[in-house]
Amino acid sequence: MVSKKRNFRKRLIWILPLVILGVLLTSKAFWRVFYPFPYKAIIFAEAARNNIDPFLVAAIIKTESNFASEAESKMGARGIMQIMPETGRWAAEKMNLRDFHPDDLYETETNIKIGCWYLNNLNQEFKGNKVLVVAAYNGGRGNVREWLEKQQWTGEHATVDQIPFQETRQYVRKVMKNYSRYRYLYGKD
Repeated sequence: MVSKKRNFRKRLIWILPLVILGVLLTSKAFWRVFYPFPYKAIIFAEAARNNIDPFLVAAIIKTESNFASEAESKMGARGIMQIMPETGRWAAEKMNLRDFHPDDLYETETNIKIGCWYLNNLNQEFKGNKVLVVAAYNGGRGNVREWLEKQQWTGEHATVDQIPFQETRQYVRKVMKNYSRYRYLYGKD
């Protein structure tokens, strides 16, 4: 009888942590710590205004800056969505945003507003193909058009390995993975 209790306790010592780990790993609350969604209201509002998926916006932000408004890349991209000053200036002009200054890209709301408008602009050009939109956001719309025209890439998620720029290949993979996670963690059950 005593040895049966010891065996049960030994098994329990191993099983209990595994059960706890299993519960944690399947808990959305646990994973939301690693995939936060700050600025959710602004992102949803601007995504709706621009007819784009808010979870795609969140995935791009997670990949670009990990939600850091003060982020700046080596190339000079600024803010939460890592927008280049030239792109910001061009988009602000098209959006009729008066008195735009590149430093405005550090303001979260302005950056998200311009970033969502720009994503919508890409979305229209690439007819809603999220993979092409994401590739163009990183690698440039002209490059993506050229890759498609020269048949260097089919534009499909399954053929991301064909993208000529390694950085863009990795970027598309990461954004699409983050997109899937944000949809799962914050989408409707």
